[in-house]
Amino acid sequence: MNITIRSMSISDLEQIKDTLTIDFDDFWNYNVFKQELENPNSEYFVALQDENIVGFAGIWTAIDDIHITNIVTKKDMRNLGIGTKLLEHLINVSKEKNLSSLTLEVNEKNEPAIKLYEKHHFQKIGQRKNYYKQNENAIIMTYYF
Repeated sequence: MNITIRSMSISDLEQIKDTLTIDFDDFWNYNVFKQELENPNSEYFVALQDENIVGFAGIWTAIDDIHITNIVTKKDMRNLGIGTKLLEHLINVSKEKNLSSLTLEVNEKNEPAIKLYEKHHFQKIGQRKNYYKQNENAIIMTYYF
């Protein structure tokens, strides 16, 4: 599968806006996403297959840390390595910034994601209680440069 990753634009968001909560996940709506794209501390990327958006991911840059806001693959394209490619892209972009670490939260029940992060040398460093809907906990994981 040939996947290309590039910076996300407002036109990319417009392309997926009508299917954002159907084809992807419902944790962010169009307006929140638009604000993120306008935030100077945020960077978002799209994964493309034949010019079709099949995934996206984002980071926030803080003082000495980068935070992964999301890695999302289109529901009918999951388990094909797209999330891995997005994660590897975020790691590479983050390394170029010469900061100390890359951090994320992941639902403690999302075993495939946890395994992916551990495979890429993220370490479990803490927990956020009742972080997600249905009062599910988040595991905080960090990759140290």
